[in-house]
Amino acid sequence: MKKTFILPVLAIGFLIWFLATLAFRFAGQFFFIADSAGILTSLYLAVIPTLILISIVTFKRFKLSGFENIVAGVLLVLPGMILDTFAIQFFEQIFPNMPSSRAATFGSWLMWAYSVVLLTSVVTGLRQNRILGED
Repeated sequence: MKKTFILPVLAIGFLIWFLATLAFRFAGQFFFIADSAGILTSLYLAVIPTLILISIVTFKRFKLSGFENIVAGVLLVLPGMILDTFAIQFFEQIFPNMPSSRAATFGSWLMWAYSVVLLTSVVTGLRQNRILGED
């Protein structure tokens, strides 16, 4: 396994977390409207193709194959998972534009988003291993 992708993929994961956190800091009140099933459903659905695309572009950019895709998926979400632990704990201070009652919805959406990336990396990695005969 080549190690040249580890730090850049971690940096991409951090950048995605940072930009998403800024977006929710300044406009989160428009997204996490818990009493609007349509908006919440749209938010959960919209993240699927977006994060699949970001994941696959990252895998291709670094010419990853098989198990490397799985590692890259973990590296993409790791910075955000660590930092979002604090963002959720200090939700009211970090996101004063959203009421604290939306913290659970926000946390749920984060888990969903991280799961999409991880699932994409596992499916991509295992599919490539099967195709390449590296079982």
